[in-house]
Amino acid sequence: MSQKRVFVIAGEASGDVHGANLLRELQKKDSRVEIAFWGGDRMTEVAGKPFKHIRDLAFMGFVEVIANIRTIASNFKLCKEQISAFKPDVLVLIDYPGFNLRMAAWAKAEGIKVVYYISPQVWAWKENRVKKIKAFVDRLMVILPFEKDFFAKHGVKAEFVGHPLLDEIQLFKKQKAITEGEWHQELKDERPILLLLPGSRKQEVSVKLPIMLEAIKEAKDYQIIVAAAPALPVEFYQQITGDKAKIIHGKTYQLLAVAKGAIVTSGTATLETALFEVPQVVCYKANWLSYWIAKRLVNIKYISLVNLIMDREVVSELIQKDCNPKRIREEIKKVLPDGNHHEKLTLNYKKLKDVLGGQGASENAASILLEELYNNE
Repeated sequence: MSQKRVFVIAGEASGDVHGANLLRELQKKDSRVEIAFWGGDRMTEVAGKPFKHIRDLAFMGFVEVIANIRTIASNFKLCKEQISAFKPDVLVLIDYPGFNLRMAAWAKAEGIKVVYYISPQVWAWKENRVKKIKAFVDRLMVILPFEKDFFAKHGVKAEFVGHPLLDEIQLFKKQKAITEGEWHQELKDERPILLLLPGSRKQEVSVKLPIMLEAIKEAKDYQIIVAAAPALPVEFYQQITGDKAKIIHGKTYQLLAVAKGAIVTSGTATLETALFEVPQVVCYKANWLSYWIAKRLVNIKYISLVNLIMDREVVSELIQKDCNPKRIREEIKKVLPDGNHHEKLTLNYKKLKDVLGGQGASENAASILLEELYNNE
């Protein structure tokens, strides 16, 4: 059999994590596969230097995308040139739909096989993207239980592989985690940890972190820690926090393993926090124009993955005007260990894990990718 080539595109922090686990499983199954990719530090650990790093790719919101339209166009041109030069047997697209669906259309026209891992959330908005997926994607792998049925209704075969966060968290738990006592010793503070997760992009951190800090300024029984995203410098956070919180860079899972509560920006972090069974309040606040547009386009009842998967409100969601210090303070008190909603939330977290199924998503996805690589031989 000839050596195969795979080009992978992940454009955000969560895609970088899942891309890394996919590539790790792929290499276990077939170490001869040559890999090129757009991604971040996690994928770099597995597969070497990226052709483009995610720090240059993450633009959030309608207004922000328009403001960076030239950069995005330049990235698209560069990516096509790199793929053409690499000549992959399969192009693997991980989430990041605004960019990746355009790449799928181009790749299909070029005769390159397209595998999409972690589907665009077309059930939430831009349902017309289903037609693009049907036209341009050869194999679709989904990670949320309800997505398989959604795509089936639209005549698209989707394969549910499980949720890769279960694999990621299990991988973490196999490593030696810092215990709560060791954290207390390192931080020279015996108080339990209340964690702030303000997001992975500069613009969302700039908006939400000051609100979070104001909300917990009277939480004297807790030490406040900001879980800083790997792609953003510590100095950026320091300019916002001053002496109001400690900043720990790139150790989110280590912190979630011991935290007693968390205030979380909507996104993948809401599910990660739930899978570690940390009580949380979810916050969302965007540019008013971006939110106004999204409100009219998005067709979902909830903004957090936890509530979407369970199809009911398991965690509190504070959106736009409700994302204020007073409301955050009220809701986080309810779910902390001495709060009256704590026990109910813990039970719901356990039910969430049952709904998501067991581990093995990354291995399942790697097997499907190998099928596509070799199915013509």
